[in-house]
Amino acid sequence: MTVAEINALLYSPNHPRGRLERALRIRGLSPGWRSSFESLVQSQTTAAGNGNTGLTPAVAAHPAAPGFRPLAVTAIDQEATDVLSLTMQSPNGQPLPTVLPGQYVVLRLQPTASASPLFRSYSLSGPPSTERYRISVKIEPNGAAGTYLRDHARAGDVLDVSSPRGGFTLQSGERPVLLLSAGIGATPLLAMLHALVAARSTRKVLWLHGARDRQYHPFAAEVRRLMLSLTDGRSYVCYSRPGSRDRMGEDFDAAGHLSRSVFEDVHVPTEADVYLCGPTRFMADMKEALATMGLAPERIHVEMFNGSQSMTPGVVGAARRTPHPPKDDANVGRLVSFARSGIAAHWKASAQRSILELAEACDVPVRWSCRAGVCHSCESGLVSGEVVYGPEPLEKPADGNLLVCCSQPIQDVVIDL
Repeated sequence: MTVAEINALLYSPNHPRGRLERALRIRGLSPGWRSSFESLVQSQTTAAGNGNTGLTPAVAAHPAAPGFRPLAVTAIDQEATDVLSLTMQSPNGQPLPTVLPGQYVVLRLQPTASASPLFRSYSLSGPPSTERYRISVKIEPNGAAGTYLRDHARAGDVLDVSSPRGGFTLQSGERPVLLLSAGIGATPLLAMLHALVAARSTRKVLWLHGARDRQYHPFAAEVRRLMLSLTDGRSYVCYSRPGSRDRMGEDFDAAGHLSRSVFEDVHVPTEADVYLCGPTRFMADMKEALATMGLAPERIHVEMFNGSQSMTPGVVGAARRTPHPPKDDANVGRLVSFARSGIAAHWKASAQRSILELAEACDVPVRWSCRAGVCHSCESGLVSGEVVYGPEPLEKPADGNLLVCCSQPIQDVVIDL
């Protein structure tokens, strides 16, 4: 097969199974291309989904139908000084969409009738269930959404909630599992831990968590109880500033921060699948420490709060800026809300040719490469609303997703960025 044939087989809308299988017999095919073709073959075998699964980035690999559903708050629990959990159910008793452990939902909040709604993404932290969802929220000192939920949400209230989203999910297999977190980063990993317990997994499971002290250590008792249900599980907790009443050996295992020396002390297996979530600096440090121990990068799965990782070809070492509304934003035009970044801006057709250009004006992290609807690097979740394309993409994204590089909003939209 020629390079041109291989190229067309991935990027064009036609993916004949026979040609895919032929391509997979080529020994010189790189791991990335091989994985893409295997994904296309698998999608044809299961007849699941749509779009080009060979190109869809992991963050958009599980598209969900756009829109929000009303869910009633049935319980509110204080997990730590700055963390509360909300349990929600369908008011009419209808089953909820199945959740993959590690996924999150988007909430649409309306603090005041005159202001634009707030959109925030919260990981689901409870056990697998189609009856109820549980989210856990960190209350930041100046956080508008968390403060609103703390001060105003009550049992019986109805909130607008999206379907579960996200590609940071627990993978099946027999390899050891390392659940590595700090602070509120424990939430998606807690859902994974619940899933492992529910499945009566015999995999080796390590729960490593960093917190400030007992007051700022959410889910401590819950994790201890779950770890006891595993046949091969171990928990290790570090407190960076333990209080005078915090008990080593009961509340925490060591003072200080998680580090390579901790990984060596607890014997982190180098063949483990790692799920990592927490503050940006923490995740960078942990990835570096794991790499020096020989863990393969493809086995280190990372969840990003407050926006995803950007991917911009040809740009090296660019400083990451905090997302913000554009300087010249006016209160006219379609409202584009970037749910993960917590930013909303009005669309100006005269100033931007695509939603990607608006995201760049807001310093919202985004992946892109071709900027012409070919490579799908920018494929993201469309939480609500509708877009049109110009130019038309070579192949449409999966239902529930959009290509930000060549799309324009025709309604107010909420995008999973």
